[in-house]
Amino acid sequence: MGQAIGQVLSLGVGVALSPIPIIGVILMLGTPRARSNAPAFLAGWIGGLAVAGTIVLLISGAANTSDGGQPADWLNILRLVLGLVLLRVALRRYRARPRPGEEPELPHWMKSIDRFTGWRAAAFGVTLSALNPKNLIFTIAAASAIAQTEVAAGKQAIALAVFVALGTLGTATPVAFYFASQERSRKALEELKDWMVRNNATIIAVICLLVGAKLIGDAISGF
Repeated sequence: MGQAIGQVLSLGVGVALSPIPIIGVILMLGTPRARSNAPAFLAGWIGGLAVAGTIVLLISGAANTSDGGQPADWLNILRLVLGLVLLRVALRRYRARPRPGEEPELPHWMKSIDRFTGWRAAAFGVTLSALNPKNLIFTIAAASAIAQTEVAAGKQAIALAVFVALGTLGTATPVAFYFASQERSRKALEELKDWMVRNNATIIAVICLLVGAKLIGDAISGF
């Protein structure tokens, strides 16, 4: 099981450090419905990651991810493709970073976040975790890596749970901070949000570069 968990650590951290969901949940914490919408968002986020990971895990398990103890060729090809996609995303995001004095662009849905209901907050949690292209790539890579270890189904489920837990840390931490000390957290969360808004493109570029390079390296060593 240790091997399966080891495969997903960096990928889980990559999901956790996604700036847009963290910015979104911090904005949600500044709305009148924060105490209901933030937990709903987290529930959607966790559910989205868990369902997407489970689907990929089941498909990968049925597709023979291992060949004589080594990753199957199709899995190495998948890792190579995912790694190259992430490198392309890293380059595009780095080029798209705002210049000094330029205001970064944020998704339009953030302007209406104060009108979110609990169900809509949960739906956005699912969208940003499971349907976000970057996170979906990370989830596919994590679940296929778990399946490749060929450990028992229960241990694979534990490894996937570790991935989901790690991937939730980024969005769960502001929520926990808010509920622990609403007044003290306000300024700190606002400063974190402003920093992430300014550095959103750079953060994504660095994460995608590191994880993309890891996937390409794993693919090359597996051939």
